[in-house]
Amino acid sequence: MSWLDIGALGDIPQRGARVVKTVHGCVAVFRTGDDRVFAMDDRCPHKGGPLSEGIVHGHAVTCPLHNWVFSLETGIAQGADSGTVATYPARVDAGRVLIDAARLRAGRAA
Repeated sequence: MSWLDIGALGDIPQRGARVVKTVHGCVAVFRTGDDRVFAMDDRCPHKGGPLSEGIVHGHAVTCPLHNWVFSLETGIAQGADSGTVATYPARVDAGRVLIDAARLRAGRAA
């Protein structure tokens, strides 16, 4: 994998997100309460809500528009709702947040 440094872990609040703009659309990068990072498209498949503005709880995010809940690990909607959000490999190395650049350039999700 080819990793893209998008910033310091401390730049993303715990249980919050930041947005990375790409030619294929925006990617939301989430930081959980246990300091894990996840990346997924910043668009809910239901009504296009900005997931980066949603509520992060555990390893999930709730869409701010209609309360759909998505796994940050898989991008799959939880509960009675159905839908999937594309995810991207992300990790923390020496306090820096990295995303798989090859996947971002290709516009292909994990």
